[in-house]
Amino acid sequence: MPHQFDPLSYVTDADELVFLVEEVPRKLRRLFDASTARFGLTRTQWRALAYIFRTPGLTQTELAKCLELERASVGHVIDQLERAEYVERRAVEGNRRVWTLHLLPKAVSILPSLREEADAIYERLLAGFSIEEIATVRLLLSTMTANLDP
Repeated sequence: MPHQFDPLSYVTDADELVFLVEEVPRKLRRLFDASTARFGLTRTQWRALAYIFRTPGLTQTELAKCLELERASVGHVIDQLERAEYVERRAVEGNRRVWTLHLLPKAVSILPSLREEADAIYERLLAGFSIEEIATVRLLLSTMTANLDP
């Protein structure tokens, strides 16, 4: 007699939790993509601008680490941002191979609007949560992240 499989046994409670955890960033990416497109930016370009704003003089290698992208991919992003006159590369004195990244006035002028867009998305994401619940979610996600570290 062939063995009967219960299809419900293949989707566990842990699967359902992981599916939900994966769904949040997918939906956030979609919202951010739509939001940043209004400014002619991609989500990655917006994130790059935010990191450069936070740390003026960041190198392309440092930015690649922040964005978790390959250095060449970040180079392409910076090329696009340079063409749009949002950032400029500046040579490091004494080392022609290292360039630092700096925002131009055009980027600085749109940052408040980008901040408002991000805040609106975060408000939507966290609607209905108390401060204590947000702290608990942060702790839980931090613990999950640490559990997956090598």
